[in-house]
Amino acid sequence: MRVVLLGAGHIGQTIARLLQGSGDYEVTVVDRSAQALQLLAEDGGPGPATRVVDTSDGGALRQVLHGADAVLNALPYHLATLAASAAREARCHYFDLTEDVAATRAIKQLAEGAATAFMPQCGLAPGFIGIVAHHLAQSFETLHDVKMRVGALPAFPTNSLKYNLTWSVDGLINEYCHPCEAIREGQNIEVLPLEGLEHFSLDGTEYEAFNTSGGLGTLCETLAGRVRNLDYKSVRYPGHRFLMKMLLEELNLNKDQETLKDIMRRSIPSTMQDVVLVFVTVSGMKRGSLVQEVFARKIFAERAPSDGGEPLSAIQITTAAGICAALDLFREGRLPRRGFIRQEQVALPDFLANRFGQAYQQSRQVQSIG
Repeated sequence: MRVVLLGAGHIGQTIARLLQGSGDYEVTVVDRSAQALQLLAEDGGPGPATRVVDTSDGGALRQVLHGADAVLNALPYHLATLAASAAREARCHYFDLTEDVAATRAIKQLAEGAATAFMPQCGLAPGFIGIVAHHLAQSFETLHDVKMRVGALPAFPTNSLKYNLTWSVDGLINEYCHPCEAIREGQNIEVLPLEGLEHFSLDGTEYEAFNTSGGLGTLCETLAGRVRNLDYKSVRYPGHRFLMKMLLEELNLNKDQETLKDIMRRSIPSTMQDVVLVFVTVSGMKRGSLVQEVFARKIFAERAPSDGGEPLSAIQITTAAGICAALDLFREGRLPRRGFIRQEQVALPDFLANRFGQAYQQSRQVQSIG
């Protein structure tokens, strides 16, 4: 299968290595940075083909996608609609990692009447978290509450924000600044980001969680009329939300997001030593009884991968596993061949049995949430 991968950042490089190493994909990696592409060439062994292309140029994207079977988009969220439009014109299947609600809605429109498939939101959240929530929800006769919580956190926080950069600053600020979809008492609503603060403990560690945008994917639409309450919150260490709310609202940096992004890139170190928390609770009626089911996992960074490759952060592992598993399941005929594909159309057992999705099986299952 001929695949074009857009973006050679940390996530893109992990995707490229996974697909190239599988032997089932002919991969071409495209980025505007020759330096980023050079890192792939330095891995040793037969690597993917690479091309330097201005990824913000629609015409250039259409040209590079010509003849490809599928495109995987690992570019910043604001380029998602442009890349999806190029994919439709090039008549190739489209997969991405976007958490942006507006971009997903635009891609859904592009998918209408298309001869190819469009599957956005194939990462961790949105992505895997929605697959899990939908799987649990299907076993209930009546759904009451679906709560989805995800955190990509430094393993060793040392600053006041108790945070290190583990993924895209653009994506982080985007989810902190846009309205969040939810269902309350059966009604689809929008709630404010950074609100809905809650505290909990997991394996003896204290955390906080609050509303952020995009993590629900398309579940509000899928479960409309079936669930009483549905929401998604990002998990952080206690105190993070207070400082971010001060920066964004009291200092008005929500109106000058580029300045805030520059400050964070200059002042907050990135880390490869991280941990991803995933947990979903679903409650409702089963055979006349009120029941709650929980899915809880911790995925850790790999400091010394078994294949001898470069160290991988937990967010690299989980995000790359999501989009690679989606593509693999599509190639195997387990997903629709055309139109818009929701994450919840993926069967959780199929995902976890997939060679890429097994990354979530190798995580540590959390036994209790307090």
